[in-house]
Amino acid sequence: MEWLNYHHLLYFWVVAREGGVSAAAVKLHLAQPTLSNQIRQLEKNLGAKLLVRRGRGVELTETGQIVLRYANEIFQLGREMTDAVRGRPTAGEGRLVLGVPDVLPKMVVHRLIQPALAMPEPVHLETYEGKLEDLLADLAAHRLDVVFSETPLSPTSSIRAFNHLLGECSLTCFAVGDLARKYRSDFPQSLHGAPMLLPTQNTLARRSMEQWFDEHQIRPQVRHEFQDSALLKVFGQEGEGIFMGSSAIESEICRRYGVRVVGRIPELRERYYALSVERRLKHPAVLAITRAARDELFRRRTETATEGDAKGDSGA
Repeated sequence: MEWLNYHHLLYFWVVAREGGVSAAAVKLHLAQPTLSNQIRQLEKNLGAKLLVRRGRGVELTETGQIVLRYANEIFQLGREMTDAVRGRPTAGEGRLVLGVPDVLPKMVVHRLIQPALAMPEPVHLETYEGKLEDLLADLAAHRLDVVFSETPLSPTSSIRAFNHLLGECSLTCFAVGDLARKYRSDFPQSLHGAPMLLPTQNTLARRSMEQWFDEHQIRPQVRHEFQDSALLKVFGQEGEGIFMGSSAIESEICRRYGVRVVGRIPELRERYYALSVERRLKHPAVLAITRAARDELFRRRTETATEGDAKGDSGA
């Protein structure tokens, strides 16, 4: 059995957190050469480089980032063990490690997470953002509790995980006041030639939008394209064009970005999934998220859509 020297791991952990050997040496009350030698020993034992020098500090290699994530968990568990033995509440009981693909709208993610944060027992949230395939690899390695996704995991995927549908909703078109009033009449045909802000070509949302445009023989004027949905909305806030957003958070989008509803597109649907290695969800925070999403967030939008239509220019 290969034994890990946890002193060496601790030294690496402090260097990574402090951003350099000098600051870490002061914190650990060690000489810099001694600390550097301990890090090199850890790298030798693991057979991989963990740190590279960048100016006056250090930068984690790809392997270093993996080791840091495990080190965070190891030392967190150590603190929890000490707290448990001494009868203190343990922070790890409410820990949720979440993976968020970079293409998901952050406002929707925030709304999905809120029920977990409102639980009676405090939840310590850790979120990691990246490409879905990278997050799924972390999920399979049990480094993440759950991954949000706009698509279900394919049955042919090499990752063994399960799809839990959180809900679905339609898309709404938004614009600043003048644009909203101009293009609200005769919607959705009014979008033909209208200035639009769209997601980039490599996204599921863009492909769905283009298919819908083709089916309705609508050719908008694509002003700008964005990978970041939040940046897209900021440009919409500045009057650069009409943009689409989730109907489930319609009111929030109107409030935050000062825009109004141009019209709704019931045929265009967004779906949100929680992907986990569990066939049946058990994590209390994840259960709170899934229940609230199904019972409140997405269902409420469906029930109140007709009422919102009647409010017209109020931007509700």
